[in-house]
Amino acid sequence: MERHNFVNIRNLSKEQILYLVTMAKEFEKHPNRELLKGKVIATLFYEPSTRTRLSFETAANRLGARVIGFTDAKVSSVSKGETLKDTILMVGNYADAIVMRHYIEGASQYASEVAPVPIINAGDGAHQHPSQCLLDLYTIHQTQGTLENLNIYLVGDLKYGRTVHSLIMAMRHFNPTFHFIAPEELAMPDEYKLYCKNHNIKFTESSRFTSEEIANADILYMTRVQKERFSDLMEYERVKNVYILRNSMLEGVKSNMKILHPLPRVNEIAYDVDENPHAYYIQQAKNGLFAREAIYCYSLGITLEAVRADKTIL
Repeated sequence: MERHNFVNIRNLSKEQILYLVTMAKEFEKHPNRELLKGKVIATLFYEPSTRTRLSFETAANRLGARVIGFTDAKVSSVSKGETLKDTILMVGNYADAIVMRHYIEGASQYASEVAPVPIINAGDGAHQHPSQCLLDLYTIHQTQGTLENLNIYLVGDLKYGRTVHSLIMAMRHFNPTFHFIAPEELAMPDEYKLYCKNHNIKFTESSRFTSEEIANADILYMTRVQKERFSDLMEYERVKNVYILRNSMLEGVKSNMKILHPLPRVNEIAYDVDENPHAYYIQQAKNGLFAREAIYCYSLGITLEAVRADKTIL
Protein backbone atom coordinates (compact mmCIF):
# COMPACT_ATOMS: atom_id res chain seq x y z
CA MET A 1 0.00 0.00 0.00
CA GLU A 2 1.40 3.38 -1.00
CA ARG A 3 1.34 5.90 1.82
CA HIS A 4 1.28 9.68 1.44
CA ASN A 5 1.99 12.77 3.48
CA PHE A 6 -0.82 15.32 3.46
CA VAL A 7 1.08 18.54 4.01
CA ASN A 8 0.46 21.02 1.20
CA ILE A 9 -2.64 21.26 -0.97
CA ARG A 10 -0.65 22.61 -3.89
CA ASN A 11 0.94 19.19 -4.34
CA LEU A 12 -2.40 17.58 -5.24
CA SER A 13 -3.48 17.21 -8.85
CA LYS A 14 -7.02 17.81 -10.05
CA GLU A 15 -7.55 14.07 -10.23
CA GLN A 16 -6.33 13.56 -6.66
CA ILE A 17 -8.61 16.31 -5.34
CA LEU A 18 -11.67 14.84 -7.07
CA TYR A 19 -10.64 11.38 -5.85
CA LEU A 20 -10.57 12.61 -2.24
CA VAL A 21 -13.87 14.47 -2.67
CA THR A 22 -15.44 11.23 -3.94
CA MET A 23 -13.99 9.30 -1.01
CA ALA A 24 -15.38 11.84 1.46
CA LYS A 25 -18.80 11.33 -0.13
CA GLU A 26 -18.51 7.60 0.60
CA PHE A 27 -17.80 8.37 4.24
CA GLU A 28 -20.78 10.71 4.45
CA LYS A 29 -22.95 7.73 3.48
CA HIS A 30 -21.35 5.49 6.13
CA PRO A 31 -18.90 7.18 8.53
CA ASN A 32 -18.62 4.24 10.95
CA ARG A 33 -16.26 1.55 9.67
CA GLU A 34 -13.24 -0.48 10.84
CA LEU A 35 -10.83 0.36 8.05
CA LEU A 36 -8.20 1.55 10.57
CA LYS A 37 -8.73 -1.17 13.17
CA GLY A 38 -5.38 -1.90 14.83
CA LYS A 39 -3.89 1.45 13.77
CA VAL A 40 -2.71 4.19 16.11
CA ILE A 41 -3.03 7.88 15.20
CA ALA A 42 -1.01 10.54 17.05
CA THR A 43 -2.41 14.08 17.27
CA LEU A 44 0.20 16.71 18.17
CA PHE A 45 -1.41 20.11 18.66
CA TYR A 46 1.08 22.87 19.41
CA GLU A 47 -1.71 25.41 18.84
CA PRO A 48 -5.25 25.52 20.30
CA SER A 49 -7.98 23.85 18.25
CA THR A 50 -11.54 22.68 18.67
CA ARG A 51 -13.09 21.59 15.36
CA THR A 52 -9.89 20.42 13.67
CA ARG A 53 -8.66 18.37 16.61
CA LEU A 54 -12.03 16.88 17.53
CA SER A 55 -12.92 16.02 13.94
CA PHE A 56 -9.54 14.34 13.38
CA GLU A 57 -9.92 12.37 16.61
CA THR A 58 -13.54 11.49 15.83
CA ALA A 59 -12.58 10.39 12.32
CA ALA A 60 -9.90 8.10 13.72
CA ASN A 61 -12.31 6.64 16.29
CA ARG A 62 -15.10 6.11 13.75
CA LEU A 63 -12.64 4.22 11.56
CA GLY A 64 -11.57 1.96 14.42
CA ALA A 65 -8.16 3.50 15.22
CA ARG A 66 -6.79 4.46 18.63
CA VAL A 67 -5.68 8.02 19.33
CA ILE A 68 -2.69 9.25 21.34
CA GLY A 69 -1.09 12.67 21.56
CA PHE A 70 -1.31 16.04 23.27
CA THR A 71 -3.43 19.16 23.03
CA ASP A 72 -0.94 21.43 24.78
CA ALA A 73 2.80 21.31 24.11
CA LYS A 74 3.41 22.46 27.71
CA VAL A 75 2.45 18.99 28.97
CA SER A 76 4.93 17.28 26.62
CA SER A 77 8.72 17.09 26.57
CA VAL A 78 8.69 20.19 24.36
CA SER A 79 8.53 22.11 27.66
CA LYS A 80 11.86 20.51 28.56
CA GLY A 81 13.48 21.70 25.36
CA GLU A 82 12.92 18.68 23.10
CA THR A 83 13.26 19.59 19.43
CA LEU A 84 10.50 19.07 16.87
CA LYS A 85 12.70 16.52 15.10
CA ASP A 86 13.13 14.41 18.22
CA THR A 87 9.43 14.62 19.07
CA ILE A 88 8.47 13.45 15.59
CA LEU A 89 11.00 10.62 15.59
CA MET A 90 9.84 9.40 19.01
CA VAL A 91 6.12 9.61 18.25
CA GLY A 92 6.78 7.90 14.92
CA ASN A 93 7.85 4.87 16.93
CA TYR A 94 4.38 4.57 18.43
CA ALA A 95 1.94 5.70 15.73
CA ASP A 96 1.01 4.79 12.16
CA ALA A 97 0.37 8.44 11.22
CA ILE A 98 0.87 11.84 12.87
CA VAL A 99 -1.59 14.73 12.70
CA MET A 100 0.19 17.96 13.62
CA ARG A 101 -0.84 21.57 14.11
CA HIS A 102 2.01 24.01 14.66
CA TYR A 103 2.43 27.76 15.00
CA ILE A 104 5.52 27.88 12.75
CA GLU A 105 5.04 28.04 8.99
CA GLY A 106 6.62 25.06 7.28
CA ALA A 107 6.75 22.91 10.44
CA SER A 108 4.67 20.14 8.87
CA GLN A 109 6.84 20.06 5.77
CA TYR A 110 9.92 19.70 7.95
CA ALA A 111 8.23 16.97 9.99
CA SER A 112 7.37 15.06 6.81
CA GLU A 113 11.06 15.07 5.84
CA VAL A 114 12.17 13.38 9.06
CA ALA A 115 9.15 11.29 10.08
CA PRO A 116 9.07 7.49 9.60
CA VAL A 117 5.26 7.65 9.16
CA PRO A 118 2.88 9.90 7.17
CA ILE A 119 2.44 13.47 8.40
CA ILE A 120 -0.95 15.18 8.12
CA ASN A 121 -0.84 18.97 8.37
CA ALA A 122 -3.60 20.30 10.63
CA GLY A 123 -2.45 23.89 10.08
CA ASP A 124 0.97 25.55 10.21
CA GLY A 125 1.08 29.22 11.15
CA ALA A 126 -0.52 31.48 8.54
CA HIS A 127 0.71 29.18 5.76
CA GLN A 128 -1.45 26.13 4.93
CA HIS A 129 -4.49 24.29 6.25
CA PRO A 130 -4.94 21.48 3.69
CA SER A 131 -7.45 19.39 5.64
CA GLN A 132 -9.73 22.42 6.07
CA CYS A 133 -9.27 23.05 2.37
CA LEU A 134 -10.43 19.55 1.49
CA LEU A 135 -13.57 19.87 3.59
CA ASP A 136 -14.16 23.28 1.97
CA LEU A 137 -13.82 21.74 -1.48
CA TYR A 138 -16.17 18.93 -0.49
CA THR A 139 -18.70 21.45 0.84
CA ILE A 140 -18.50 23.58 -2.28
CA HIS A 141 -19.03 20.52 -4.48
CA GLN A 142 -21.85 19.34 -2.21
CA THR A 143 -23.72 22.66 -2.46
CA GLN A 144 -22.96 23.65 -6.05
CA GLY A 145 -22.79 20.24 -7.72
CA THR A 146 -19.42 21.18 -9.22
CA LEU A 147 -16.11 22.87 -8.50
CA GLU A 148 -15.92 24.42 -11.96
CA ASN A 149 -16.39 28.08 -12.99
CA LEU A 150 -17.56 29.47 -9.64
CA ASN A 151 -17.57 33.00 -8.24
CA ILE A 152 -15.93 32.73 -4.82
CA TYR A 153 -15.84 35.75 -2.52
CA LEU A 154 -13.20 35.69 0.23
CA VAL A 155 -13.93 38.23 2.96
CA GLY A 156 -12.05 39.51 6.00
CA ASP A 157 -8.58 38.41 7.09
CA LEU A 158 -6.93 37.46 3.82
CA LYS A 159 -3.43 38.27 5.07
CA TYR A 160 -3.16 35.66 7.82
CA GLY A 161 -5.99 33.35 6.77
CA ARG A 162 -4.34 30.04 5.95
CA THR A 163 -7.70 28.55 4.91
CA VAL A 164 -8.14 31.03 2.07
CA HIS A 165 -4.52 30.63 0.99
CA SER A 166 -5.02 26.88 0.67
CA LEU A 167 -8.33 27.30 -1.16
CA ILE A 168 -6.75 29.50 -3.83
CA MET A 169 -4.12 26.86 -4.55
CA ALA A 170 -6.60 23.99 -4.69
CA MET A 171 -9.08 25.81 -6.93
CA ARG A 172 -6.46 26.54 -9.60
CA HIS A 173 -7.67 23.39 -11.39
CA PHE A 174 -11.30 24.54 -11.67
CA ASN A 175 -11.34 27.96 -13.39
CA PRO A 176 -12.72 30.03 -10.49
CA THR A 177 -13.10 33.79 -10.25
CA PHE A 178 -12.02 35.00 -6.83
CA HIS A 179 -13.15 38.26 -5.27
CA PHE A 180 -10.89 39.42 -2.45
CA ILE A 181 -12.67 41.73 0.01
CA ALA A 182 -10.48 43.00 2.84
CA PRO A 183 -9.25 46.18 4.52
CA GLU A 184 -5.85 47.34 3.36
CA GLU A 185 -4.20 46.02 6.53
CA LEU A 186 -5.50 42.49 5.86
CA ALA A 187 -5.35 42.37 2.06
CA MET A 188 -4.40 39.21 0.21
CA PRO A 189 -0.57 38.95 0.25
CA ASP A 190 1.20 39.65 -3.02
CA GLU A 191 2.56 36.10 -3.21
CA TYR A 192 -0.96 34.69 -3.56
CA LYS A 193 -1.99 37.31 -6.11
CA LEU A 194 1.14 36.40 -8.07
CA TYR A 195 0.15 32.74 -7.73
CA CYS A 196 -3.22 33.60 -9.28
CA LYS A 197 -1.58 35.42 -12.17
CA ASN A 198 0.88 32.60 -12.79
CA HIS A 199 -1.97 30.05 -12.90
CA ASN A 200 -4.42 32.19 -14.89
CA ILE A 201 -6.82 32.50 -11.95
CA LYS A 202 -9.12 35.49 -12.34
CA PHE A 203 -9.50 37.75 -9.30
CA THR A 204 -10.71 41.18 -8.23
CA GLU A 205 -9.91 43.22 -5.12
CA SER A 206 -12.13 45.52 -3.10
CA SER A 207 -12.44 46.99 0.38
CA ARG A 208 -16.23 47.39 0.03
CA PHE A 209 -18.46 44.85 1.72
CA THR A 210 -22.03 45.59 0.70
CA SER A 211 -25.07 43.65 -0.51
CA GLU A 212 -24.42 44.95 -4.03
CA GLU A 213 -20.80 43.78 -3.88
CA ILE A 214 -21.70 40.17 -3.02
CA ALA A 215 -24.81 39.82 -5.22
CA ASN A 216 -23.08 37.57 -7.78
CA ALA A 217 -21.45 35.17 -5.30
CA ASP A 218 -21.79 31.41 -5.55
CA ILE A 219 -19.74 31.00 -2.37
CA LEU A 220 -19.32 33.70 0.27
CA TYR A 221 -16.37 32.65 2.42
CA MET A 222 -16.18 34.69 5.62
CA THR A 223 -13.08 34.67 7.85
CA ARG A 224 -12.26 35.68 11.39
CA VAL A 225 -9.74 38.43 12.09
CA GLN A 226 -7.20 36.37 14.00
CA LYS A 227 -6.09 38.18 17.13
CA GLU A 228 -3.37 35.61 17.76
CA ARG A 229 -1.56 36.58 14.53
CA PHE A 230 -1.17 40.26 15.49
CA SER A 231 1.94 41.56 17.24
CA ASP A 232 0.31 45.01 17.46
CA LEU A 233 -3.00 44.78 19.35
CA MET A 234 -3.89 48.34 18.37
CA GLU A 235 -3.89 47.23 14.74
CA TYR A 236 -6.17 44.32 15.67
CA GLU A 237 -8.62 46.65 17.41
CA ARG A 238 -8.78 48.83 14.28
CA VAL A 239 -9.79 46.00 11.95
CA LYS A 240 -11.55 43.35 14.07
CA ASN A 241 -15.11 44.53 13.31
CA VAL A 242 -14.64 46.06 9.86
CA TYR A 243 -16.88 43.53 8.08
CA ILE A 244 -19.98 42.01 9.64
CA LEU A 245 -22.36 39.92 7.51
CA ARG A 246 -25.96 40.73 8.45
CA ASN A 247 -29.16 39.03 7.39
CA SER A 248 -30.38 42.15 5.58
CA MET A 249 -27.42 41.92 3.19
CA LEU A 250 -28.63 38.59 1.78
CA GLU A 251 -31.92 39.65 0.19
CA GLY A 252 -30.52 40.01 -3.33
CA VAL A 253 -28.06 37.10 -3.48
CA LYS A 254 -28.21 34.18 -5.91
CA SER A 255 -30.46 31.28 -4.92
CA ASN A 256 -27.56 28.81 -4.93
CA MET A 257 -25.24 30.98 -2.82
CA LYS A 258 -23.87 29.44 0.38
CA ILE A 259 -22.07 31.12 3.24
CA LEU A 260 -18.98 29.30 4.50
CA HIS A 261 -16.70 30.04 7.45
CA PRO A 262 -13.82 27.91 8.82
CA LEU A 263 -14.88 28.85 12.39
CA PRO A 264 -14.64 29.89 15.12
CA ARG A 265 -16.48 33.11 14.41
CA VAL A 266 -16.34 36.19 16.59
CA ASN A 267 -18.39 39.11 15.23
CA GLU A 268 -18.06 38.69 11.47
CA ILE A 269 -21.37 36.82 10.99
CA ALA A 270 -24.36 38.13 12.91
CA TYR A 271 -26.33 35.43 14.72
CA ASP A 272 -29.53 36.22 12.83
CA VAL A 273 -27.80 34.86 9.71
CA ASP A 274 -27.79 31.36 11.23
CA GLU A 275 -31.44 30.77 10.31
CA ASN A 276 -30.99 31.98 6.74
CA PRO A 277 -31.11 29.15 4.14
CA HIS A 278 -27.86 30.46 2.65
CA ALA A 279 -25.96 29.77 5.90
CA TYR A 280 -23.95 26.57 5.58
CA TYR A 281 -21.02 26.88 8.00
CA ILE A 282 -22.34 24.39 10.56
CA GLN A 283 -22.79 21.70 7.89
CA GLN A 284 -19.37 22.70 6.57
CA ALA A 285 -17.87 21.90 9.97
CA LYS A 286 -19.70 18.56 10.02
CA ASN A 287 -18.14 17.75 6.66
CA GLY A 288 -14.76 17.92 8.36
CA LEU A 289 -15.38 14.43 9.70
CA PHE A 290 -15.89 12.89 6.26
CA ALA A 291 -12.99 14.79 4.68
CA ARG A 292 -10.60 13.76 7.44
CA GLU A 293 -11.65 10.13 7.20
CA ALA A 294 -10.72 10.35 3.52
CA ILE A 295 -7.37 11.94 4.41
CA TYR A 296 -6.53 9.11 6.81
CA CYS A 297 -7.24 6.52 4.15
CA TYR A 298 -5.25 8.42 1.52
CA SER A 299 -2.30 8.79 3.91
CA LEU A 300 -2.32 5.15 4.98
CA GLY A 301 -2.74 3.69 1.50
CA ILE A 302 -6.39 2.63 1.68
CA THR A 303 -7.93 3.14 -1.76
CA LEU A 304 -11.36 4.36 -2.82
CA GLU A 305 -12.02 0.88 -4.18
CA ALA A 306 -11.21 -0.59 -0.76
CA VAL A 307 -13.57 1.89 0.91
CA ARG A 308 -16.37 1.01 -1.50
CA ALA A 309 -15.75 -2.71 -0.98
CA ASP A 310 -15.60 -2.42 2.80
CA LYS A 311 -18.02 -4.75 4.60
CA THR A 312 -17.30 -3.51 8.15
CA ILE A 313 -19.89 -0.72 8.01
CA LEU A 314 -21.20 -0.29 11.55
